[in-house]
Formats: sequence, C-alpha cells, structure tokens
Amino acid sequence: MKIGRLLVHPHVVRQYEVIETFTHIFIVMEYAEFGDLFEYVTLYKQNRFNEDEARSVFQQIIFGVEYIHRNMVVHRDLKLENLVLDSNYNVKITDFGFCNVMRDGHFLNARCGSPSYASPEILFGKLYAGPEVDVWSCGVILYALLCGKHPFDDEGNISDFYRKIKHGIYNLPMSLPPGARDLIRRVLVVDPTRRMTIPQIRQHPWFKARLPCYLTVFPPSTDQLAKKIDEQILQKVIDKGFDKNQLIQSLLNRVQNKATVAYYLLLDHQYRNSSPYLKAEFQESGFNQIPLPRYIYYQRIDQRPEFPLERKWSLGLQFQANPHEIMTDVLKTLQELGVCWKKIGYYNMKCRWIPRIHATAMKPSNVVKFEVQLYKTQEEKNLLDLQRVQGSQCLFLDLCAAIFAQLCVL
Repeated sequence: MKIGRLLVHPHVVRQYEVIETFTHIFIVMEYAEFGDLFEYVTLYKQNRFNEDEARSVFQQIIFGVEYIHRNMVVHRDLKLENLVLDSNYNVKITDFGFCNVMRDGHFLNARCGSPSYASPEILFGKLYAGPEVDVWSCGVILYALLCGKHPFDDEGNISDFYRKIKHGIYNLPMSLPPGARDLIRRVLVVDPTRRMTIPQIRQHPWFKARLPCYLTVFPPSTDQLAKKIDEQILQKVIDKGFDKNQLIQSLLNRVQNKATVAYYLLLDHQYRNSSPYLKAEFQESGFNQIPLPRYIYYQRIDQRPEFPLERKWSLGLQFQANPHEIMTDVLKTLQELGVCWKKIGYYNMKCRWIPRIHATAMKPSNVVKFEVQLYKTQEEKNLLDLQRVQGSQCLFLDLCAAIFAQLCVL
C-alpha cells in the first residue's frame, strides 16, 4: 500500500489514502468507471480487440509498466483483471498486492501471481531480477487481447498447462497481424535473457505505429512532482482551514494526511475535467493545448531521510558475447579449476570449491560455496555475477581471480 501511494502516472491507478482500523483497512483510490479489462473485453468486445484497439491498450500498459520499473518496483501480477478503464477508456494498472521493490544485485524468488500470466521463472521457483517477469505477463495480455484466449490454456489439463509454459509451447493464429505475431514471439520467450525488454518493445515497429505523442516522453519523477505545487489548488485547501507551511512541507516530504489528500483530490479533479487524456503531471510535455496551471517550486526543508538511500552496485564482469557462449566458457573454466556445481535456474548455479591444498582435510573453513548468475543489465550487456555464500573471503577472491584469468570470452 505504501508503494501504491508513491506512484503517480496516467496509466497507474491513483491511491489517495489508506485508513486502518482494528478490523478493516480502507483504501481511497481513483475511480475506474468501466471496470476491469477482462470484464470489458468479454461483455463489449466479443472476447477480443481489433489490431488498433489492442495496440492502443498495449501501448498504455507498457508505458505504465515502464514507469513502475523506473521507480524500482516490479508488479508480478499483471493480468486483464488488474487493468481497469477510466471514464475516457484509458488503461490503469491496479492491485499492487504482489509487488516488490527491486535492488541492483538482488534477486527475487517468490512464486506469486496468476498461473495463466506468470512467467516460467516465477511458476517454477527460479530466481529473477523483476522486469522480465512483467514483460512475460504483458506478452500474455497482448495475446489475449488479439486472440480472445490465453496462449497456454489446455482445457483443464493442469500438467499439460505447466508443460506448455515451461517449454514455451503455444499457437499463433494465422489471422494475427504479422507485426503483432513477431512481437509476441519475441516476448513469450522462456529464456529470460533472450526475452525482449521494455525498451526493445518500445522500439518495435508494430508498437510504434500510431503511438500518441505523450507516450514518446518520460514522465517526471515523483521527486520532481513533489516540488511542483499548484498555487490555485494550494489556496483552495488553505481556505478550508489548513496551515499553509505545514501543507507545503507535507507535500514536499510526501506525507499523507487530510490536507495532502484534499490537495491531490482537487488537483486530479481539476485536470480530469479540463484534460481527459492527460493528467496534471503531464501538462508540461507540450502536447496538450490547454493552458498550463501556475506552479510554485518549493525547496524542501533539509531533513534526514527516513531510510538511507541504497547505492546501486554490480559485482562481476560485463560481456558483449551472447549468453550461451559465456556460460559454455564459464562451465569449462569451473571444470578445469575443480569446482563442483549444481544448476538451479537459467544461467544460475550453486557452486562448491575445495582448494587442492586442502583436499585431504575437508573442514568447513576450507570449503568455498558461491553462486554464479548471468543476467542482462539496463545497458543491454550481459553481467556475470559471483557471490560468496560460505567460506574464506580470501580463498573466494583467489578463485574469482583464477576464473576471470581463464575466461576466453574476455
């Protein structure tokens, strides 16, 4: 609920307030007049959209998902039922019950979400970084919008259903537009390192066709939005009896209280009436002819952050070679160095190494256990990450040096 309150985007449902009592939790959220996308497509669209309708909906979903990922959040339960339509038929992402915060160098392994939309790595308990599982779900959604069914449905046969997802077995009807067929084929890829990323989807010719102008620019960050305060709305809230300085500091520090909730409700109401397509935070993009509101930019009073910001980091080496070549060379190197390994996922292994000088005296202190993970960075490079689990730090660093010295793909 805390995460949902921080997300401000035209294609993410706005969460205004959370009220907790001893027996209930009340969430005040943006109203979606036409309900969820599953109900809408079933009742009004005979289970499927035409190409232009599906593309428009998919563009809005991808734009919303990209914003969520840029704020280091992964949704993990994207599906038609968690996409709602407002009074202007704009798509809004909702239900962040399974979401989690992403951290560079950390992986998730929770099995959650809906099986029909879940990626193979979620369904079978493998490690994942985050964005790749939401991309898979988006591919399933696009397939469902165009075909009127899920790609892996199997008439109630659960074992076949899981087998199809595990091996990426599905049919692409010949009636699908060629561009959409190509995009779905590139998104629904079992190997997450070969799956399309959000930036790659945005560059796909089928996706770029008829792309609205406002979707070509990145939205301002939540910090930028917090500093931009509408003078007229501010005065309306002050006229209700709230203290001006306290309200300004609450807005800058993103504190939720009665005054800030009133401010955001008035702000969204004003721009929903004046601009049904874009909300207030997107007026500055220059693609809308409605006059801009008067904003005051305030500086926040210096305070220690409630939580220290975690620095981004990456441990390992980056490669230009393809994943298969990298892992082949890694396995060969590990074998030559006498390292034992066990595969636990795509491009992910648990390893154990006993230095030759300690081979006869197998004490726990002499055993080095570590994990090897290959994953794709935001710069579209492959990063080989080695993390020590157990054993001497010095022995582990010696082993890392030996591995890196022998890798041919460097």
